[in-house]
Amino acid sequence: MSKTLTRRGFTTLTTGLLLGSTTEAFASVQATQLPSGPTEAPFERDYPAPGFKLAWKKAQINRQLAQDFIIYAHSDLELVKKLLDKEPGLINASIDWGAGDWETGLGGASHMGRRDIVEFLLERGARMDLFCAAMMGQLEAVKAFLALQPKLIDAKGPHGFTLHFHAQVGAKNSESVLEYLQTVKKIELKPNPFLKR
Repeated sequence: MSKTLTRRGFTTLTTGLLLGSTTEAFASVQATQLPSGPTEAPFERDYPAPGFKLAWKKAQINRQLAQDFIIYAHSDLELVKKLLDKEPGLINASIDWGAGDWETGLGGASHMGRRDIVEFLLERGARMDLFCAAMMGQLEAVKAFLALQPKLIDAKGPHGFTLHFHAQVGAKNSESVLEYLQTVKKIELKPNPFLKR
């Protein structure tokens, strides 16, 4: 007998095997759960606990809401507006997609080249970063960051996307940034899958 159940992102696979007759051993493999959502990495403090104790007076923003907002920020301006009106605190919410791959709504819109969503988020108070500046064609800002810390040329944004990638997806608006980045560190530019043709 084999049965698969799916409910709220979890898949439970239960399998039972009957080997031979009733006099033979019964073997079963049961209840293997594969979460489709995030799991927190195991952690045990091996250093002194901080002396500062948090008060936790306010509830945190719901993780599912933050996740939905960031996903919609990649492509859907109307839903971004709707969710931000519902919860203004989402403006700088970030999600760790795993292994420290942090992303905000602004980060998602930036690496997708969604200038309309980026402009809306910036108007609402999103914290501009180097990757957003590269996509938006803010050459002087990019130069200032790299003058302050030249190693930022190798920095990685959400999902490991580079500064060159962000400048590429900015298309005509960020051509000067891409040219500048290539003078700092020339790389082979591959076709950008998010670049609008």
